[in-house]
Amino acid sequence: MQKKSTNSIAILTFFLGIVSVVQVGCKKADIPENNLPPVIDAVTDLNNRSLSLTAVNYGDWIMIKGKNLATTFKVDFNTVLASDSLIYGDDTSVTVKIPAVLPDPVNNPITVTTKFGSATYNFKILQPAPEIYSFDPMAGPAATTVTIKGNYFRGITNVGFDATNATIISSTKDEIKVTVPAGVTSAYIYVTTPIGTVKSALTYGYKYMIYEDLATATWTNTSYSATSVLTNTTNVKRGTNSIKVNYTSTFGALRLSKASPSLSTTGYAAVKFAVFVPTASVGKKVKVVLNGLSASGLTLTFAKSGWNDIQIPLTNLGNPATITSITFQEFSAMLQELYFDDIGLI
Repeated sequence: MQKKSTNSIAILTFFLGIVSVVQVGCKKADIPENNLPPVIDAVTDLNNRSLSLTAVNYGDWIMIKGKNLATTFKVDFNTVLASDSLIYGDDTSVTVKIPAVLPDPVNNPITVTTKFGSATYNFKILQPAPEIYSFDPMAGPAATTVTIKGNYFRGITNVGFDATNATIISSTKDEIKVTVPAGVTSAYIYVTTPIGTVKSALTYGYKYMIYEDLATATWTNTSYSATSVLTNTTNVKRGTNSIKVNYTSTFGALRLSKASPSLSTTGYAAVKFAVFVPTASVGKKVKVVLNGLSASGLTLTFAKSGWNDIQIPLTNLGNPATITSITFQEFSAMLQELYFDDIGLI
């Protein structure tokens, strides 16, 4: 019996020894690599991780290279935090997606925070080039205040009406207010930031008006199969009046005709006008025709309700040498009600 007890003690001692060795090994593995503050050496993209970059763009994925990064729990770009779900790292690198909007158009330093400190890396993260979505009003005299809607306007340095600089009243990331400079009749709007310059799709102003509150002298209402009121006071885009058109028959038309002599198109590039589209007319059509030449007209399909600003190059309307009439013909076999304002040439 004594021998059996001695053997049991020996086996138990051996087992405890093994457990002790395993425990010591686990503790060694759990020791952190270091407790030093983070260091940032470079920024790369994910395609060429050996090439250091000097600048990237909003919304890009980047790799932050350095040391002591294993415990990173926060990355911010000029105080804007990256989403936790978009941060991946180890001791020498952190992969992160830059937020889509940052405070500065160019200079947005990167700060990495770990359990043992933080490091900031001065770096250029560039906003996209500016974008112009719309502006209002579409025309007016010098000193008119124009509101430009768009995006990526931070750091704006200039707004020009063609080559003439405007006075900037105020600006935000997505809106600019400017004063129209003297001498501007018809011009494209240019917005410049440190990233680049964008040109408006439509012009501001007109070189020649066919209708502005009233039909211009020598222009008369010759509509057919439609009731056209040229002194309508509801749904006005600019000024006090607009043209209200009720098409009383399918393929009826609002038509404005010019008395002799006809209007030369020399110096003009496009027809421009505004049309108010009720919800019932979204997806419906109107054909714009010069001089009654339907074959060379352009059919428009209305994509949205409300006021639509439209500019059609004369080359898309047969490129006539002179103009004797402009027609807005209903082209959906529907008794539409539409409103037109500010019809002219640019």
